[in-house]
Amino acid sequence: MPDKALLFIEDDDSGRELGLFNLRRAGHTVDGARDGAEGLRLFDPDRHALVITDVRMPGPSGLEVLHEVKARAPDTPVLVITAYADVDLAVAAMKAGAFDFIGKPFHREHLLLTVDKALERGKLREELSQLRRQVAGIERPIVHRSPAMARALEIADRVARAAAPVLVTGESGTGKELVARRIHARSPRAAGPFVALNCAAIPADLLESELFGHVRGAFTGAVRERLGRFRQADGGTLFLDEVAELSPALQAKLLRVLQERVVDVVGSDTPVPVDVRVIAATHRDPAELRGDLLYRLRVVEIAVPPLRDRPEDIPALVHHFVAQLAGGRELEVPEAVLADLSSRAWPGNVRELENACERAVVLCPGAALRVEDLPPRAPADARPRPGDPPETGADWLPALPEGGLSLVDLEKRVIERVLAMKRGNITHAAAYLKVPRHVLAYRMEKHGLRRGT
Repeated sequence: MPDKALLFIEDDDSGRELGLFNLRRAGHTVDGARDGAEGLRLFDPDRHALVITDVRMPGPSGLEVLHEVKARAPDTPVLVITAYADVDLAVAAMKAGAFDFIGKPFHREHLLLTVDKALERGKLREELSQLRRQVAGIERPIVHRSPAMARALEIADRVARAAAPVLVTGESGTGKELVARRIHARSPRAAGPFVALNCAAIPADLLESELFGHVRGAFTGAVRERLGRFRQADGGTLFLDEVAELSPALQAKLLRVLQERVVDVVGSDTPVPVDVRVIAATHRDPAELRGDLLYRLRVVEIAVPPLRDRPEDIPALVHHFVAQLAGGRELEVPEAVLADLSSRAWPGNVRELENACERAVVLCPGAALRVEDLPPRAPADARPRPGDPPETGADWLPALPEGGLSLVDLEKRVIERVLAMKRGNITHAAAYLKVPRHVLAYRMEKHGLRRGT
């Protein structure tokens, strides 16, 4: 049964009752109208998936109903009911945008078959319209003033026209997905889907199914078929964020997809061809990927600079975020606020800056942002200067007791120290310790350390 109802317009009482009976018996929800005027009053684009109307009616004719429906909801299919003698009216209706016509007296099987075809066409047109809307908004603005960011975007625009895989590198929060969306939106694949997957956000035991899909019954709990992200992205672009978090086994399977352009669906012996452009991203050293996969992914590498390396972008970003978050309010950004924000290190990069702007907008009582509405400054929240020592001091390691210290205890203390330094963020701690996130999570569990983010 379709989610939406049908609208059946017929001035002949017996014909209307017969049509309503047959359609409802087939499982459809149907609203009936006695003439064109009542039909147009009842018609609701959000409720009705299909309009079926007689052509010859008192008041607004079927052709007038057709024109009005198409004006209000272009994607809603319309079927017209005509006598076999009114072929000229049927032709006129088809030229005006009717999906098909039904001759009367109509037969139940023909009515239901034509309705099913019209509903399928309407569903496809709705999906196409939705896809076009998504494509129209797929590219989000990348606010920048710095030469460093301009160079990265220039490379992105040039590679967009090609079909080669792209590897986007940069710290967390720098805008790697925005760059990927820009490449897709400016590529020949712009009309296709853009599918994103954060490889670090999916449990390792579910990643294979998430990427490649599975058939029903492939494993316990697989009660229905799953397409997987590759098949969802067919004809478009698949963005694999934090690709370095993939296990060696999944990296090998990803390599096969890139080489052979087929996916091995879990539980199936038949490879499925796919046409997908892969854009991968990582905040870690790309060399941590297996070599053959790295060579496939890094045909073109785009390094997105951290915010601390493009301080000239901060004022423009602040004004952009405040305008977005203000909800129509006219908010001034004083120089003191800009100076404070520009002096910070922003380890979380643009994402952290956006969050800071949101806090300031929410707490702002007047027409101008205040320094006191900004997030508290961390002890080390200052832009590093050339020649400054790294964030770890000379006393970084724990004191060594005279009685000795096991390597297990030392590892636990080091993990605790790094987690504290990274404010409990496991992803950032794993990057600092140069291990995959799942490895750090396992070692934390082994040491009985509480999971954070």
